[in-house]
This record gives sequence, C-alpha cells and structure tokens, in this order.
Amino acid sequence: MSDSRARNAASGLGSGSRKRTWTELLAGRVKRQLHGPGREYKLQESAVRLLRRHLNLNDLLLEVEGPACKTLCLHQLMDPEASADLSSSLIGSALRDQASRLGVPVAVLSSRTVASSIVQICASSGEPSHRVLLNAEQRKKLSSLLEVAQYLLAHSMFSRVSFCEELWEVQDSLLLEAVWHLHVQNVVSLQELLESRADTQATVAWLFRDLCLLCEQMEASTPHTEIARAMLSDFVQLFVLRGFQKNSDLRSVEPAHMAQLSAAVLQRMLIFALEALTTGLQDASPAYRAVKSWFGVFCGHTCGGMTSVDAPRRFFSHTLTQVLTHKPVLRVSDAVQMQREWSFAKTSCLLTGLYRRLFETLRPEELVGHLQEVLETHEVNWRHVLSCVSTLVICLPEAQRLVNDWVARLLVRAFESCDLDSMVTAFLVVRQAALEGPSVFPSYSDWFQASFGSTRGFHSGSKKTLVFLFKFLSDLVPFEAPRYLQVHILHPPLVPSKYRSLLADYVALARTRLAELQVSVENMGLYEDPSSAGDIAEPHSQAHQDVEKAITVFEHTGKIPVAVMEASIFRRPYYVSHFLPALLTPRVLPRTPDSRAALIESLKRAHKIPLSLYSAYCQARSTAEEKKPESAAPGVKGDAGRAEEPLGPLAAALRELRAAMTDPSQYDVVSAQMAVVSERLSSALGLGEEDGVSEVSQVQLDILAPGLEPQEQEVADLLLTSFCQNLIAASSFTPPDRQGPWAAHFVTTMCGRRVLPVLLTRLCQLLRHQGPSLSASHVLGLAALVVHLGESRSALPEVHVSFPAPAKSLPVPEFFSSLLTFGTAETLLFCLKVCTAAVSYCLCKSSSLSQDILYGSLSPALVKKFQFVMCRLFSEAREHPSQEDAAGLPWRLLCLPSADWQRAALCLWKQRTFQELLKEKEFHLTYRDWLQLELEIRPELDSLSDTERWDFHQWAIYEHFLPKPSAAGGCDGELQTACTVLVDVLIDFCQSLRSYNCSENSDLVLGSCTGNRDIFFRLQEMAADLEQGPAASQSRSRGHFLFTVFRRRLQALASGWDVAAHLQRQRELLAYKWLLLRLPPSVLVGSPQARPPAAPDCAEFFHLVNSELRNFCSYGSALTYDITVHFFRGLLNACSQSSNPSLTADLILTACQTECPLVLTSALLWWPRLEPELRSRWTRCFQGPLPQELQRLWEAQQFGRRTLKPLAAPPEGVQSWRLSTSMWREAPVVTHLPSPSCLCPDSTSPPPGPAWISAAALHFAIQQAGKNSIKSQLEKLDCQREELLLVLFFFSLMGLLSSHLTPHSRHQAVDSLKALDICAEVLGCLEKRKIPWLVLFQLTETEGGLGHVLLRLAPDPYIRLLPFAFYSLLSYFDEDALMREDAFLRVAVDMYLKLICLFVAGETSAVSALASRSQELQGQGDPVGLITKARHFLLQSIPRCPKKSFSNMAELLATSGDCDPEVSAALLSRQQAVPDADLYQEPHLF
Repeated sequence: MSDSRARNAASGLGSGSRKRTWTELLAGRVKRQLHGPGREYKLQESAVRLLRRHLNLNDLLLEVEGPACKTLCLHQLMDPEASADLSSSLIGSALRDQASRLGVPVAVLSSRTVASSIVQICASSGEPSHRVLLNAEQRKKLSSLLEVAQYLLAHSMFSRVSFCEELWEVQDSLLLEAVWHLHVQNVVSLQELLESRADTQATVAWLFRDLCLLCEQMEASTPHTEIARAMLSDFVQLFVLRGFQKNSDLRSVEPAHMAQLSAAVLQRMLIFALEALTTGLQDASPAYRAVKSWFGVFCGHTCGGMTSVDAPRRFFSHTLTQVLTHKPVLRVSDAVQMQREWSFAKTSCLLTGLYRRLFETLRPEELVGHLQEVLETHEVNWRHVLSCVSTLVICLPEAQRLVNDWVARLLVRAFESCDLDSMVTAFLVVRQAALEGPSVFPSYSDWFQASFGSTRGFHSGSKKTLVFLFKFLSDLVPFEAPRYLQVHILHPPLVPSKYRSLLADYVALARTRLAELQVSVENMGLYEDPSSAGDIAEPHSQAHQDVEKAITVFEHTGKIPVAVMEASIFRRPYYVSHFLPALLTPRVLPRTPDSRAALIESLKRAHKIPLSLYSAYCQARSTAEEKKPESAAPGVKGDAGRAEEPLGPLAAALRELRAAMTDPSQYDVVSAQMAVVSERLSSALGLGEEDGVSEVSQVQLDILAPGLEPQEQEVADLLLTSFCQNLIAASSFTPPDRQGPWAAHFVTTMCGRRVLPVLLTRLCQLLRHQGPSLSASHVLGLAALVVHLGESRSALPEVHVSFPAPAKSLPVPEFFSSLLTFGTAETLLFCLKVCTAAVSYCLCKSSSLSQDILYGSLSPALVKKFQFVMCRLFSEAREHPSQEDAAGLPWRLLCLPSADWQRAALCLWKQRTFQELLKEKEFHLTYRDWLQLELEIRPELDSLSDTERWDFHQWAIYEHFLPKPSAAGGCDGELQTACTVLVDVLIDFCQSLRSYNCSENSDLVLGSCTGNRDIFFRLQEMAADLEQGPAASQSRSRGHFLFTVFRRRLQALASGWDVAAHLQRQRELLAYKWLLLRLPPSVLVGSPQARPPAAPDCAEFFHLVNSELRNFCSYGSALTYDITVHFFRGLLNACSQSSNPSLTADLILTACQTECPLVLTSALLWWPRLEPELRSRWTRCFQGPLPQELQRLWEAQQFGRRTLKPLAAPPEGVQSWRLSTSMWREAPVVTHLPSPSCLCPDSTSPPPGPAWISAAALHFAIQQAGKNSIKSQLEKLDCQREELLLVLFFFSLMGLLSSHLTPHSRHQAVDSLKALDICAEVLGCLEKRKIPWLVLFQLTETEGGLGHVLLRLAPDPYIRLLPFAFYSLLSYFDEDALMREDAFLRVAVDMYLKLICLFVAGETSAVSALASRSQELQGQGDPVGLITKARHFLLQSIPRCPKKSFSNMAELLATSGDCDPEVSAALLSRQQAVPDADLYQEPHLF
C-alpha cells in the first residue's frame, strides 16, 4: 500500500516537461544534506514521527477484523462499579489477547483504548462545551481509568507516544482537567504531551483558550476552586521553568521547542490581560475574573514550589518589561497631559496588584535599575510606566530615596550631554511620584525649587545648561497642566542676572499659555497644590476653599496664616478680588465670636482689609441680622447631607484595609490600600491642597473645651475606629513585633496638616473627657496609637496648650500624657489601662526596634504616670520586685475579651524588661513628679480612704523619696529639701488652677477641693518638724526655707513693668501670700533670739514686703488685711516665747519704723478690725496693758479721729460704724483706754512719735470720713508740725492715684473728685503756711531722710505716676509763689519730661486711664491733652522764672531734653538771656 502511494506520488511529481524518479529526488536531497553529529538520530526520529502521523489505527483494525471489530469496548475501564470486580491484571490480559488477534502492539492498542475512554468521560456530563473542569462523577471515573493506565505503564503495555497522538486527534473533546490529571498521576507529563505536537501555533491557541476558561471558572466560587488553582499553578510552573531556563540548559531541539511554546503561552495570556485592562473591565465580567486569576499566579505561592530560583526572576523581569512596553502608542506629550489620571488610586487595582507581585522577586535597587534599562532601550507605554512608578513609591518604603537618586542621575546625564530623553524621564517620574502625596514623596514644587532654585542646581553649570533647561520647559508649555506652569512662574529657576532674559522669555510664554487657558497666576489659590491631580478651580470656588483652610490654620495657631500675609503683599489682585470677598461673606454673627470673626478682626488690626470693603461687610452683616433667614437650619442640614457623601467611600476603603489585616506583614498590600484610604480621606475632608506641606509648626488646642465640626468628628471616628479594629485583628494573628509597618503607615496617613489637628482634638475629647466610658478595644488601639505617634515625634508639629499654666508647647507624645488625669477613681483606673496597654505594646515591639527608638516611642511622662498609679493602688508595687517574671508581656492577655487589667498591670510591673526600663534616668519618677501627680487627686472622689491616703503619703515622702539620693529623684535625706520642692510644686499648681478655675477669689484654690489639700497638710507637718527638730537652730540661722524659695523664683522671673511681666509677677506673689497665710505666723516673725536684744529676725519678711508685696499686694499705702493680721499674730506668738513680751513687741515695731514702715501704716488702716484681736489675746496671754509701740499706734489712730471729729457723721452713723466693727471681733474685748491725763490738752496736737505715722492715721481718717472739706480741721493742726502736713500731702497724692488706678475697689473710700479736692486743700494749707512741698516730687533713698520712709510707703507704679498727680493739681498752684521758688522750674520741667517719657515709652495704659477720667472731671481732653496743658504752662512760666531757677538745667535736659525740643530750646534761650530777668517782671503788689 505504501509502495503504491509512493509510486503515485512519484508519478504525480514527475509529470511535466521534466520527469524525475523518486530515487533521483531522494538522491538530490541527500546530496544537499550536510552530515553532522546527531544527524542520523534526527532522521530516525523524523521518520518515526512521519509514520505515526499517517498511521490510522481504525483502518488497520477494519482491515484485520472487518467492521465487527468496531464493537470493541472495554466498558469496564470506564464503569467504576464493573471495574471493582475486575483487577487491572485481568484487564491487561484481555488487552494483550485482543492485540494478539489484531496483530498490533499491545501498547498501541492500550493507548488508543485509554484515550477513547478519556474522551467518553469528558463528553459524558451533557454540560456546555465551554468547560475545562470535570464534575464529581467524571472525576471518579477518570480516577479508575488512570489506575488501569498506571498498571499498563508499569507492565510496558502502554505507549505514551501513541497515547499523545490519540489525544491530539480529539483535543477539541478533551477537558484541561483530564490532561492535568494525566500529568499528576504520572501517566503522561504535560511537557511530553505538549512536545509531541509539532504545530506550536495550534497548541498555543488551545492552551490559551482553556487557560482563559480555567481562570474564569476559578473565580466563580465553584466547589472545584482548589483543583482549578492547583491546575493553574502546575501549568504556570511548567511554562516558567521551561520557557525561562538558561540557554545553556537546552541540550536538544525539543526543549527549545518547549521553551518557545511556554513563552508563547505566557505571552499570549499577558497580552490578553493587558488588552482587557485597556478596554475597561466590569467587576463581575468573565474577563475581569480571568485577568484577576491570571495576575494571581504572580505570587510567592505559585512560584515558591519551583526548583529553580532564577527562572521565576527572569519570568517576572520579562513580564515587567512586557507590561511597560505593551502597545507604546502614547507620546511624551500625551504623558505630560494625562499622567495625573495615572496615579495609584486611579489605576486599576488589577494592574497595581500585578506590579506589587512583580516587585516581590526583585530588590528595590534592581527594580529601579530595570525601569531605567527599559526606558533606555525600548519604546514604552507611558501609562504603564508611570503607574508603575506610583505603585513603586507607594509600596516600597525605600522608594523615595531610590527614585530621588535615579532622578538625580538622570538630570546629571541630561545636563552633561543635553540628553532630552533623560530630561523627559526625570520630569515625568518626579511628577508622577509627587502625585502620591508628601507622605511618600516631596511635592513637585519642593522638588523643583530644590533642584533648580539655588546655585547648586543642576542647571547652574553654564549658559548651555540654562539654554537647555529653558528650551525644554518651553517645549513643554503647550502640553503642560496649568498647575505646573504656575509652579515654574512662582518658583522660577535661579538664573544669573546676565541670563535673566532667558527666564523672562519663558515666563512670558508661560503666562501667555495660562491666559489662553483662562487661568491667572494671581488668581491661584493660597493653598492650591500645584502638583495635585485635580483640575484648576474657578477663582471664586478656590477662594472659598482657601478661606476655610485659612480659618483652620488660624484656629490652631492663633496667628494670621503666613500664606494670607504673603498674598496680601505679593498677590494682591487675588487677595482683594477673591479671597477677601469670600472671607467677608455677610452672615449672622454667633453670640460668641468664632474663628472666622476672629480672623477678620486680626486682619483688620493688621490693616490687611481695605476700609471700604470692611465697611461694606459691616453694613451687609447688619442687614443679614435684621433679615435672619428662617430656613437656615434646613440649609445647614443640606450641607451636612452633601458633606456626608464622601464618607461612604472612605468607610469602604477602611473596611478593605481591615480585610488585609489577616496578614499585616504584607507591606505592599497594606500600603496599597492605605494609598486608597489617603485619597478617600482627602476627598472626605476636601483637601484640595497638599496636606503635608504645612505652615503650621504648632497645633493650638483648647483642652478644656475641644470642639469639632460634625463632619470632622465623623472622619476622626472612622479613622480611630478603623485603627483600633485593625490592631485587634492584626494582634489576633501575630504579635506586634511581627505585624510589619502597617500601623506606622496608618499613622503617617493621619498626620497630614489638615487631619492631625482634627485627630488630636478628637483624641482630647475621648481621653480627657470620655476616657472611663471607652471600651477595652478602644483603649488598646489608642494606646498603640500613642506609641506610633511617639515614633514620629520628630516629624510632627508641637501642640500648644495653655493648661496647665504656664502655656507651653508639647510634643505629641507628651501631649497625650497630659490628657490622662487622676481627679477621680474612674479616671485613675482609666489611666492605668492606657499606660498598661501603651507600655506593653511598646515593649512587645522592642525586639524589632533599636533602644533609641524604643525610648523615643514611650513618653517619659506616660511611664511616670504608670509608676505613680501602680504605687498608689497596689501595695505590692511599693516594694522592690523580689522575683522578676520571665513570662511574656501581657499584651496578648489584654487582647482577650475578658481582660483583667489589674492583673495585667502587675504582670507588666514585674517584668524584667520593664524594670530595666525604669533604670533609665529619663523614666525615674522623681519626688517632684510624684507631688505634681498627687496634687491632681480630688480627695472626695479618691479610690483611697483618708487613712489609706495618709499611709500612702507617709510611705512616699518619708520611706521612699526622702532617703532616696537626689540623682534618683529623691531628697538625699534632707527634710528641708523635701519642703522646698513641695513649696515649688504647690506654687506652680496654685498658679495653674488660678488661671483656669474661673474664680476671682484666689484664696479658694485648694480650699474648694480643686486639688489634693492633703498635700498641703503634709507641708504643714514637715514645716513643723523643721522648726521643732534638732536642726531647727541651724535652719533659723540660714533663714526660713520659704523665703529662700521665694527669692529664687522671683529672680528667675522677667523684670520690667510691661503688662505681661507685671501680671506674671503679681500671680506669683499671690501664690506666695496664699502659702504664707496658711503656714504658722511664726514664718513671718520667727522666734526670739536667746541673747539680748530679744527681737526676732523679721528681715526676710520685711524685704519681701518692701521689694514685692508693696507693689502688688497692697492698697496704696497699706497691705491687705489678711497679711497684716497674720504678721501681728506672729508678733504675739513671738512675744509668747519671750521672757519680756512687751520689749519684744516694742523692738519688732520699732524695727518696722525704719525697715518696713508699710506694716505700721497697714495696722493703722485696719486698726478697727485689728485692735479687738490684739487686745483680747494680749490681755488673755500677758495680763497687762498693750506694749508702748502698740499703744502708740492706738493713739495715732485716735488722733486721726479726734482731728476730724467735727467732720464725723451723725451719732447714728457712728454707732452703726462701731457696731459693724464689733462684728469683726473674735473674742470678748477688754478695752484699756488711756486716762484723760494722757491726752494732749490740744485736741489737734498729734501724739508723740514719727510724724508720718500721725499723717497716715489722719489720711485714713479723712478717707473714711468722706466729707467735702477738711480745710478748717487742717488749719487747727499744730503749726509746729509742718512735717505732718507735708507727709499728709504725700498720702493724699497716693490716694488720688489710687482712686484712678483702682476706682472700683471695695476698699476705695473716696472717688477721684473727692481725692483731688483733698489734695487741693492740703496743698492750699501748705502754701498758706509757706511749707516747701516740691521736695515730695524729688524724693531720694537717703538713709534717715524723709524719702527713705515715704518711698517704702507707696508702690513703685504710684511713684512713677507722680508727674500725672503734679500736673493734675496745676490749676491749684499759686503760680506767683511758685515762681519765687528756686526749685520750682526744675521740678516742673522734670515732671513734664517724665510724663512724656511714660507716654513715649509705651507705658500709656495707666496714663490713658487717668487722663480719660480727668477729662470727665475737669474737661482736660484726651491723654495727649494733659501733656499739652503742661507744655503750655511751662512755655508761659519759663520767661517769668528768675535766672537762678535755671541752675543745673543743662544736666536735666541732657538726659531727657530730646522729648520736647521746643521746651528745651525755650529753657536754653531763657538761660542765655539778659543777666537778671527779674528786672523785667511785673512787681507783685498784692
């Protein structure tokens, strides 16, 4: 048969003009063949293949047996029930017999039979033909069939070659799963099956079709998913191993054939997936399922089982190259215009997932190098390249550094050789990376400024490089987005002055292009991000966004934002035309001015709002208030509804992130999802600007009343809830040290410029105000958040808080610690939970952190609070741990639903790692720290009873901190040191409470239980121990520790009389006074000395009064009653310890006359309240009359009353006043009045003693009398006591100033008009008696002189304001008499110059207040009016004064003459005039 076919073929081929025989044809071909090694073997193989392809077994069987042979059917091979009774050996015997009868090899017959059976099994389901998987029944039958085939193979009764040929004949009926089972059961391998077919194209088409179907069915959630996944994995492994092995491994033609086929299949599948992505896919479409399944093979699970490591790497690199170069139809200009649409969040998740899987097998450096190589050697698909860059910077932590280095190399190459391709690549890569936000890459504007904005820029080499840069930028102009043009204009490259024309040409071109696009540089938003992916907003729309962002910045800083200030100067058209109208939108103002109103007022004060615009705003605002819309609430509701729209996508993105927490160590998966969360977060908060480029170096928060907008609170709750849930989910799978950086990445996303203040405000609400109500999962999550924020402290702004006072800025971790309070038992337990969770979480992460990072993650304040709570609540913690627990940290226990927090806290306390942490100096709980924390406890709400609290205090002070060395935070055994630290802490705490207690009564700070009053009791106990202990004498010799503390603290305060320094010093002194009043009065006076004289040492108290209390805690010329009576109680206490009480009292009061006269004037002022207690106690304790000096005070007070007796009110009034004073008495009064003989015969004669004491008593009596005129009573005074009148005038001047400075004080007896009348009457009396009074305005601190006493009787601010008092009395001066005074002109000029200096130096608050009140009383005009009147008086008086009045005038003018040049010129001119000016004056005839 074959011979006849050959002859026919030969005859057919030989027909024609030339006939050649078959032998000749073969001979001719043989001659053309070249003999070589292996040629014979290849010919044999080819011949066998040729015969096999043309062998028809069916025809052969028909020739031997006839048609009856068609009945051959070994159904037992297919029927599992029948084959159960037949062994494989019996079936093999039957096949051997049948082959013998047919005369064919048994292996050929067996192969055909098995192939036929497989076809029947695949076709037996009756399901649609587009399948690749078997059903359960088919799978069962195939399993039985393959058992028989394995037996036949084992006994050499099966031909794999024949079997493969039979299968290819029926490939259309063959299911892919059946082929896979043949491979798995070792019947015939996939490689052998595929190599047996020479038609590579058909094989590739068949495999491609079935693999696509397999991928579709694998994602259809069928019960056969695991089998489909295993099939796909085996196929891919085979194709990768055979298609990407090294060329040196190819030892024959067939492996080369297999390599081509494998590579073709993989290529076909990748192209199919990329084409599907290009056309767009619906999530539920079959193509989407197929692409998703195929991209899923690029994972470690699929490639991890391969024996070769290099093959998968080559496959992944080849795939990445194919993706980047697939259909490179986009030009560079297209990429420039469209790249903002190719960011990570906008790229298909299938493609970004493929990128992430491809990145797994390549090191980051290799990946960047591969990208560079592809870009240099291929035409690329820019969409795929740039989306790959986005994925790279999102998913690789070190990508920012690598991309920066890559771009730098590209720019260096570009400018060295003017390589345009490198330049294009660099700009596109940078812009794409910048689109992903500042958390992963700097903004384009920052990069452009850093690269070209300095002399070190890449372009600064020569003119050639400058031309190249601007040529490149100019070529981009037609295709660039407006935002990039705005960056280039607002932040241009640095260009030498001689090449400025290049820059000017480019700027002109860019502005022209922006004009064509109807975009103005001037109208660019203040917070517009030039590298963002959004479109350019309309100016009015952008302005509204800018206003909201500016208000937010102002809200958190308290200052006008820098961007607003810059715009008001450099971008005034946008500022005036768009920003201000958006800010000044008419509205109904709230009752309490909000942040918008405060910003408007700040801009107005800074003169940044034109007056016309502000006036129009005020008018429109008034109109809006009159026509208040009724539909305001629905409008707000609508806005809220629109605002909630972006929260849905954000919540969905957070849920997807929650699903990724099953394996939190997969950085790329979590990072990719975090990028989506970041994009949705920006949409939810309306972040059109760059969230990370922040001008906010501080976040300002109101801790006591934190507030958020509803949408901001919802966003914050979503983020915090997601973080807590993710942490619990991740901890249920892996411990914190193996969870990867997901938490840090999450925190980075939450730390943007707009998000961080919102987040911190919400955390303040939760931790400080709602802490005890939080669930355990929230506590764990927030504690972990504190740790991660501690890791990022260097990148976060500080938080400015004004509580506790003084206001200060805190790093974020310390800010969180400050939110944990201990006021009640509930907050104390909550603090224990947070501290336990935070420390446990941080220590669990310690295995993956360096020691520095570990210590930086934990706030020392948090660790100290944990120590404080532990020692306070658990007596076990007060002892050193006897045995350190080596078990694991309690984090895992805390994650359980039924966590025992107290047990976990004790477990943590005993941990060796924690105890090692406490040895670090920064984590020591010092004595000062303990006091500060204990003061926060409110005893009435404390978890400890009074007895337990006392025991705890005794242990802490005397057993723990007192003996502890100072290096460890103790007191070195010094009780005085312990008292000193306690006083320091009490003063600081008292000041902080006074600042925020909203109570005007500074004496009720601790008394109202706002702090732990028991701590003050401990101070009283310790102070008593110091006074009575063995070291009491030594302590007295060194001075009382309390005054030492006061001096040290006062020296540390700022000096000066500005408002801030004045208020700070006043607040400090109020705290001192509060302490002094609550300690024994012996602190002020002390104990008598053992040797005579027996006067106690009061020098420290006198110094405090003269230097400080005189200025801040006094009423003009007297101290407050509380400190006065406390001093006299100390005096009585000192007398009780003296052998001669009267002498001791007299010595103390005599010392007061010279060293501290203010104490005596204070006693005179408060004598009606002071006398009953003094007399009662003295009589009760000493059984005798008052000491001489106390009696003298009583006599002075009586003198003042007797002098004004005719002015006294009617008897009823006196009786009423006497009754009111009796109510102040603490005990029955035994009055010892002096005998009539002791009284001076002249009722107006003052008592013996210093005149200033009598003058003070008279001054106070005049103020209490409140009558209109005292002139007649003053005239009755002893004419020989001129000094008394002079001092009385001084006290009257102080009263005048006091009536102006403290007009509403409850201790102010007379008003300003009455005080002025009193001064005028005393002045008139002085002038009538020709008593020189100008000396009062030239007082000096001369020992023994009047100035030495008077300067200690008035506050320094009053002395400084004497010039005002001087010119307030101008209308009462006897000018003619004054002109004859030699000192008058000098005093008047000195007072005038000092008045001007007060005004010019800015100390105008008091002067302005005085002048304004003077206007009401005398019509003297504004503050400048007083100076003008004084100036006019001087200019009129200078010509009238005698020449001797001008002596030493040059010296006076040399110091302050520049204040008024005209007055100075008049003085100098008059001084140099005629020798004796008195001759030209009019005579004084009357």
